[in-house]
Amino acid sequence: MPDAAAHEPANDPTRGAIRDAARDAAEYDSLFGHPVVAPDATAAYGEHPDQIVDFHAPRGVASGSAPLVVLLHGGAYRARVDRAHLSPFADFLARRGFAVASVEYRRGAALPGQADGAPAGSAPPAGRWPETFDDVATALDVMPALAARALPAADTGRMVLAGHSAGGQLALWAAARHVLPPGAPWRLDRPAPLRGVVALGPLADLSLSARLGACEGAVAQLLGEGEEFKSRSELVDPALLLPTGIATTVVHGREDTTVPPGIAESFVVAASRAGETVGLTVLEGIGHFPPIDPAADACAVVAEEIAQLAW
Repeated sequence: MPDAAAHEPANDPTRGAIRDAARDAAEYDSLFGHPVVAPDATAAYGEHPDQIVDFHAPRGVASGSAPLVVLLHGGAYRARVDRAHLSPFADFLARRGFAVASVEYRRGAALPGQADGAPAGSAPPAGRWPETFDDVATALDVMPALAARALPAADTGRMVLAGHSAGGQLALWAAARHVLPPGAPWRLDRPAPLRGVVALGPLADLSLSARLGACEGAVAQLLGEGEEFKSRSELVDPALLLPTGIATTVVHGREDTTVPPGIAESFVVAASRAGETVGLTVLEGIGHFPPIDPAADACAVVAEEIAQLAW
């Protein structure tokens, strides 16, 4: 009997979509299949239940000698995903000698009577404006003091900021607060005390992310439309807040369908036009989740990128 597959076009988009969906599902299951790793300490940076930081102590490191990696989790700014899914990655880094702080922040709130925060057939609300950014800014501002108390082994003078997906956008933004115009909320008078930023599959260009509908339309939900989108994006879009003068590396999966790699490439081009060089590592054959999955080879690549900035 003839092989039916032999008669299908090699570039059949249906077959490609099925293959992509299967890979995405396998990567998702691998990441979220890890058991949650309990932190060594937790501290609050505000009164809201989501204003907390989990700390993972470095394994076998002397006091004050471990670089501090601050993690911002993804999840499209939505409440249904919290920092717990990043705990295996935090533990992965801690076992490699890093002190790790995993930040929680306020995300999209469910509306009364909605299942999973949204009507049937629509995505849950993404983010809280301005609370999501208030929280990230506050957490980073107090991080040296919090970490000094919670992680005696941490060297807060060697701090690297890393984030995945929406957390990658937040990390890039947090490193650019000194670029905000005078009088803008969250502005710093000088660059944050960071050795560098590693953004993983980030929503690094918010305008392009919105046009592409990345993360189920999360960016448009967060920033609104029309003039509201424009005024908000001017304050939080990493592609508009350049140059930062802070060493920055982006790691992205070539097959990422959640946040297409063209978004990272657009950010790198914007940085170059602003006179800044941003490192871009595109990993072949993987999608959105392997860079934070300890079971994936990509995770070791990310750890090396962090180490190059931290040490």
